[in-house]
Amino acid sequence: MLRLQGEMVRGGTSKCWIFDHQDVVATGVDIDTLLLAAFNAADPRQIDGVGGASSTTSKAAIVRASAEPGVDVEYTFAQVGVGDERVEWTSNCGNCATAVALYALHRGLVPITSETTTVRMINANTGARLTGTIPTPGLVPPDEGTAVVPGTSALGVPVLLGFQDPAGSTTGRALPTGRPLDTLAGRDGPVEASLVDSGAPVALFDAKAFGLDGNESVAEFAAVVPVLTALRRQAALAMGLAGPDDPVGHAVPKVGIVGPPAGYRTTHGMPVDQDEYDLAVRMVSMHAPHPAIGLTSAIALATAVAMPGTLAHRVARPTADGTLRLGTPAGVISARAVPAPDGASPTVLLHRAARRIARAELLVPAPEGHPE
Repeated sequence: MLRLQGEMVRGGTSKCWIFDHQDVVATGVDIDTLLLAAFNAADPRQIDGVGGASSTTSKAAIVRASAEPGVDVEYTFAQVGVGDERVEWTSNCGNCATAVALYALHRGLVPITSETTTVRMINANTGARLTGTIPTPGLVPPDEGTAVVPGTSALGVPVLLGFQDPAGSTTGRALPTGRPLDTLAGRDGPVEASLVDSGAPVALFDAKAFGLDGNESVAEFAAVVPVLTALRRQAALAMGLAGPDDPVGHAVPKVGIVGPPAGYRTTHGMPVDQDEYDLAVRMVSMHAPHPAIGLTSAIALATAVAMPGTLAHRVARPTADGTLRLGTPAGVISARAVPAPDGASPTVLLHRAARRIARAELLVPAPEGHPE
């Protein structure tokens, strides 16, 4: 057995196993092989590993201190397959970034010199720059807090997560094709799409194109996931994220539907009035409906709503102060755009919560032929 030290940290509505870069290197095993074995990715239930058997609970981050000026921590995000022996390295995860910020404080990667500490991070997958600001009363990294986010009733340490200059983080342009509207080849004919790159590459579709409103339950939305999965490939080609001969990816672009605000009930049965939010959204996470929304998708939506001509701009309620309220299956999630003084795209802020769940030594089956 290989031995690997790790921490499980909940960030927002995701669980993320976090590993120190040096500990991973010390195993002497290829990182994909190591994670696939540790998570038991081949099994859809991940019974013989630390995976959580869903896309939001089968995640990892590899962390190390950064040598770059103005950056404290560098992390690489891994989306580990569920019933699929593959690790996706092409995207970022805001919920895992939330977890990394808390992890960095407890690991001493950032000095604590005041009652509030900001962790400056860079995501190695995409080059995205983020900040995580955490209360540190008594100059001590916190283990508990009273912050709650839609999608779980669990309490956690409050983390103000900021995405700095997120537009074009992967392709170099907020609109990779140069257009706010594109037409993709759907199974039943052409489908309008807005292809946006901000925080993460995202393909957005009008809910009405699939006979939906955008405020459906997770079960109702699941019916169109196969169609959206096929369109994701078309969007990847149009955005230059993949070539015709490249293998099909399931992490990027993110795909989802949008619609105007209307009353609905959350997954837990709580009523949400149409006046409580500005844009209805349902997103896909890998092969299934996302139970809430990925934070990088929320960043893309905040960018899209501000761009005339996009589907999101077309159906969203106008916002005045840079705050966009998104109606998701879990409830309302807000993203606030703060203008940058240097003319860059705005920093987008989201209130999140994190909690350290476990520190553990993982016993990972060594690959065949590896000396133990």
